[in-house]
Amino acid sequence: MSEPVLETISLARHFEQAGARIEVLRGVDLALAPGEIVALLGPSGSGKSTLLQAVGLLEGGFSGRICICGEEVGQLDEAGRTRVRRQRLGFVYQFHHLLPDFSACENVALAQLVAGVDPATASARANELLTALGLGARLTHKPAQLSGGEQQRVAVARALANRPALVLADEPTGNLDEATAGLVLAAFLDLVRSTGASALVATHNIALAQRMDRVVTLSQGRLANG
Repeated sequence: MSEPVLETISLARHFEQAGARIEVLRGVDLALAPGEIVALLGPSGSGKSTLLQAVGLLEGGFSGRICICGEEVGQLDEAGRTRVRRQRLGFVYQFHHLLPDFSACENVALAQLVAGVDPATASARANELLTALGLGARLTHKPAQLSGGEQQRVAVARALANRPALVLADEPTGNLDEATAGLVLAAFLDLVRSTGASALVATHNIALAQRMDRVVTLSQGRLANG
């Protein structure tokens, strides 16, 4: 059996607020197989973003274990966390966070340049991904010249630019209308599957979640299948 791309073991997180202890994650056990796309379902405030921040090594204060591609990463120092994020992870957020002064192609290429890829290779990869997402005629357009759905497709391309093993998406279509959300999600799923990456996608949209390989539900800090 293949080693999981992502595995969390007894992952927990709590906050202290006004003298009260608030349990956000209560011993979450989760494993994603290579190439598997899993929907993380749950209402707002259920802890979905907190779980993604833990797995994405974006925030500390957690207990339990996090393994990515077989490496235990939860206790790495900041240099180690940065290495894992650059080499193995891709991120898509509800808001695209594109750089407004750069074109679509440049936004995707920049993610690679930061990782040490040479400019020609980075540009070619950006062109390839954006074309696959139906943006071949929009490569030189800046974000303000793109629709919301197009901007989010650029964000998807950026997340996959460095060929991550695991893509983490936090409500990636939450800022789009229903029709556009469906189109962007379909493009996202097609592209992730074509690269062989795994993905954990947080959403509160049941219809979109059911288009993925598996659905897990986060409720009161605990994870359940279905």
